[in-house]
Amino acid sequence: YLKIVKIYNQKTIQQKTHKKLAKNTFFFTISLAVQKAISFLYFILIARAISVEDLGKYSFALSFATIFTMFLDFGTTQILVRESARNKADSQKYLSHVLGFKLIVSLFVYFLIVLMVNLMGYPEITKRLVYVTGLVIILDSFSIAFYSILRGLQNLIYESYGVIINQIILLVLGFVVLKLHLGLVVLISVYLAGTLFNLFYSSLFLSLKYKVFPKPNFSKSLIWKILKLSLPFAIAGVFIRLYSYMDVILLSKLTNDEAVGIYSVAYKVTFALQFIGVAFSAAIYPAFCKYFVSSKEMLAKSFTKSIYYLLIISAPLSVGIITIADKVIGPVFGAGYTASILPLQILMVALVIIFLSFPVGAMLNASNKQTANTVILGFISVFNIISNLILIPIFSYNGAALSALLSYVLLFSIGLFLVGRIIDYDKKYLLISTSKIIISCLVMGLVVMGLKNNLHFIFVIPLGALAYFIVLYLVKGFSKNDIFQLRDLLLKKS
Repeated sequence: YLKIVKIYNQKTIQQKTHKKLAKNTFFFTISLAVQKAISFLYFILIARAISVEDLGKYSFALSFATIFTMFLDFGTTQILVRESARNKADSQKYLSHVLGFKLIVSLFVYFLIVLMVNLMGYPEITKRLVYVTGLVIILDSFSIAFYSILRGLQNLIYESYGVIINQIILLVLGFVVLKLHLGLVVLISVYLAGTLFNLFYSSLFLSLKYKVFPKPNFSKSLIWKILKLSLPFAIAGVFIRLYSYMDVILLSKLTNDEAVGIYSVAYKVTFALQFIGVAFSAAIYPAFCKYFVSSKEMLAKSFTKSIYYLLIISAPLSVGIITIADKVIGPVFGAGYTASILPLQILMVALVIIFLSFPVGAMLNASNKQTANTVILGFISVFNIISNLILIPIFSYNGAALSALLSYVLLFSIGLFLVGRIIDYDKKYLLISTSKIIISCLVMGLVVMGLKNNLHFIFVIPLGALAYFIVLYLVKGFSKNDIFQLRDLLLKKS
């Protein structure tokens, strides 16, 4: 009788976990989709309103400051998520000491940002842009800490609303600044308003809902303990920032602002489409952490499904944009950005690998393989910097795109090899599914190429998507059961 009760309780807990995971994934994916759509629209407005050179300065300032978040975060985000997911009672303790650490290190980081941009000899306008973005990333690091606790408690709904409202603030204020021609410094200062909202909003709901308050604590022993736990994540964060943003920095130094502006358009399109992978990663990481302790079988199944669903979504996105890019860039961003077509097509090949790298990284971190993950990221970062130094002088922004593609392929390949040593995921299932997805994408690509010269891309895109899903269904790339599960997810059924 006790065994039956135990099994029943385990199944009930799994069902509740699946329901919460589905709800979190649904809300966070939708919110990131809306946020990325608004962000993308905002970027288009900026690109069309300012020159290619000014867009290069604007993008450089954001990328330069973002690199320094590695010192502000120091891997504490993953620790906050992991520890609050494992034990809710520890949330306040860990948050308070992370906030204490951030308060101390923020002054040092901002001083370092100012010092570095001056030592590198950039023009005065570029320096002022960096000064503003430096403040933004410092304030944003505190918001991320609050949202990390909410993620660990498997509640992404408040963050879902927060990211949308934040982006609306940016869009409205940015539109006003562009219309009044107030200049680049005021334009980039719009981020401060959005960041201040997120800071207040995230701390308010964390306090009201879970009674976890933004009270900094400076206990040296516990801060030191957290830093030791977070060290592998911190080093990984350093490498992630380097290979994610160093291409823009190197482009700026090795070429010019115009090349940065051209590359920024291609990079922004690619970055805007990553929201699905980000949402999956945020939602599945706490589940991976739980399953690693409770059920290796469920861990393997969850990983396999994550790869499968992300492949179904990312492959048609990649092929669709590659085939339609020449008809989209000019009308959307302006004739000055037609040179962005080729780097965009290269980055679209990388998009599939980027998507699949999210669950791989989440699996390694959840399985206490953060040190191995860090070593991989370090190797990839060195490879990325070297390849950028070789390819950018030869191919300019196209070289930066090629370097990104090669780096992500290497990252995913090594990470997947290590995952295979942790769990026995269904390789045969993924291989068969991949072949069906490739066939569907090829048909979709032919449809798009056949229609794009006769129809506006607004009509070609949905027709291509329809062709993809029809072929995928015919080759049994997904079943009726998958459709019913999607329907239930959208209707928020268990």
